[in-house]
Amino acid sequence: MPDFDLTRSTALPDDFEDAALAGRVWRPDQDGPSVVVVQDGDVIDISESFPTMRDLCEMPDPAGILQDVSGDNLGPVSDILFNTDEVSRDEALPWLLAPTDLQPIKAAGVTFAASMLERVIEERAKGSPEAARAIRDSINDLLGGNLRSLKPGSDAAMQLKQELIAQGMWSQYLEVGIGPDAEIFTKAPVLSAVGTGVEAGIHPKSAWNNPEPEIVLFVSSDGNIKGAALGNDVNLRDVEGRSALLLGKAKDNNASCAIGPFVRFFDAGFTLDHVRSLSVSLRVEGDDGFVMEGSSSMAQISRDPADLVGQTIGGNHQYPDGLVLFLGTMFAPVKDRGAEGKGFTHHVGDITSVSTPLLGTLANRMQHSDQCPPWTFGLRDLMANLVRRGLI
Repeated sequence: MPDFDLTRSTALPDDFEDAALAGRVWRPDQDGPSVVVVQDGDVIDISESFPTMRDLCEMPDPAGILQDVSGDNLGPVSDILFNTDEVSRDEALPWLLAPTDLQPIKAAGVTFAASMLERVIEERAKGSPEAARAIRDSINDLLGGNLRSLKPGSDAAMQLKQELIAQGMWSQYLEVGIGPDAEIFTKAPVLSAVGTGVEAGIHPKSAWNNPEPEIVLFVSSDGNIKGAALGNDVNLRDVEGRSALLLGKAKDNNASCAIGPFVRFFDAGFTLDHVRSLSVSLRVEGDDGFVMEGSSSMAQISRDPADLVGQTIGGNHQYPDGLVLFLGTMFAPVKDRGAEGKGFTHHVGDITSVSTPLLGTLANRMQHSDQCPPWTFGLRDLMANLVRRGLI
């Protein structure tokens, strides 16, 4: 079985010594989570100052605060990373969690032309991977070149919509892909996300599924974007392909949302413009010898990240604890795995790594969602734990 590579040099950004990195760890000695910062290669517990990540994200300048904030030193980040692997974990020592807590976990869908076309293909294939190849060829020939240069909601986009309706080719996925309104949905409940170095879940009934490597924005309650992390929006293609009304079942299962390893807050060396130009890499390595690699360029996103945030939070929809927002992916893997023409699907045991130099690497081992550790620590547990520790 492939192993995780949870080392400082692989998990953290290339310039981690200059990066404003914060996250969350589970502290067995406190029987609960703590907000932490990476300083000089060590992990510092700052929960006395910021009991939740939500509290830190609400600050005007989180990156500036992290330069001077103090707290308990929990040890080298390399040790914390090593202990995060569930296989070799010492349950008496801290390990990393997903870096989000009270924020709702939202996601934008169909934000890249390539993934937009794959959604149309899923819809027409009715969830069948065997039917997808022929449909993919015809859809790409008809629509591929037209969609990649369109601005959503533009006059040209609306003209194409009318032409496709006349041809009987219109799709609900094209509506949110090139229409004025973005698809924004709830990916997972508050506190349910998993972090790096642990199992990520795929529903055992799914026979056609895939990772979705994405950038995740951290947004404060006033709509300001404070930083970014990596995410894996695990997706069940056969389930959503049967009906878009099954989106909740396709997206929200135990351990199906991974975020990490840390959130990097914006400062002079890392801004939203850096996010707009990031290239996000994906690697899937199975114990059957299968390896798949690819990448997504944020430069090819059809809607600007700031526009997606503006369509999520504002006068029509408030989030008093802020939110985190998956920005979507252009990477929909189609490489055959096994029988020719059946495309890609996960196998249990796959190591899925999402990486980019300025954010590091988020790595997870794929497992059926009913075999992943159950989610048991909810909002009431968090509040009770913080009260007991005198943090709130």
